[in-house]
Amino acid sequence: MATIGLDSLYYAKITEDENGIETYGTPKVLAKAMTAELSVELIEAILYADDGASEVVKEFKSGALTLGIDDIGSLVAQDLTGCKIDSNNVVVSRSEDGGSPVAIGFRAKKANGRYRYFWLYRVIFSVPATSLATKGDSITFSSPTIEGTVFRRNKLDGENKHPWKAEVTEGDSGVAPSTISGWFTSVYEPDFTPVTPAITITTQPAALTEVTAGSITGSLAVVASSNTSNPVTYQWYENTIDSSTGGTPINGETSASFDIPTDLLADTYYYYCVLNLSGADPVTTDVATVIVS
Repeated sequence: MATIGLDSLYYAKITEDENGIETYGTPKVLAKAMTAELSVELIEAILYADDGASEVVKEFKSGALTLGIDDIGSLVAQDLTGCKIDSNNVVVSRSEDGGSPVAIGFRAKKANGRYRYFWLYRVIFSVPATSLATKGDSITFSSPTIEGTVFRRNKLDGENKHPWKAEVTEGDSGVAPSTISGWFTSVYEPDFTPVTPAITITTQPAALTEVTAGSITGSLAVVASSNTSNPVTYQWYENTIDSSTGGTPINGETSASFDIPTDLLADTYYYYCVLNLSGADPVTTDVATVIVS
């Protein structure tokens, strides 16, 4: 989905150990964002066999990030481009200066009102470009543009690879709210810990329902969630005793709710539901007792 806005532009300073492994500082606001353009350069290798392309390998080489911002403060300029602030608080750019790598984070608003969040793990900026114009018959705003080169980071992730970008869309299936709320409090660290599928029952069926024979109405329902995008399936059972094992599956009752049969005679009936999820252990609800008088 197309994006229609850009804001929350942050940077985080990087310190490196003797092996170049990055440690990220606390993110700081860079400036008010106006535009962001990211282009990527890939390394491509093609293996030809039998007069045709047999294998194609494409790997990330580097990227170019161009940011249009409202202004860049002196301290931010010093962090990003390597220029220096002298004793009179004047920003001095020298030919020998070079920017230190930083991580860059921002978010873009989508047409549906949700945001897509980004972190670029290693960016080295050049001195900002400035456009100036004399005052004429109309007012023209001039704002700086800062360009950076995006590299993969040296630090390996959990799969022994080198990330260069992290991206997530608010509200997507499986995205924890804490991931979004904490996106700019620290640079996101990839987590490849395998997720063990699991079902969580949030609402059990009513423990006791009393109805009158000949005018039976009502239903039993279970509310559940899972930690994967795979669907939870349901099967309701009836039992002759107060137990959630050993019952008989009810034909066709495979949804989260179950309508109490209207033709029950005066007696006590027991129902429960078994929930299944691919890769997870089945979960059984508590027993629901229906008393028909």
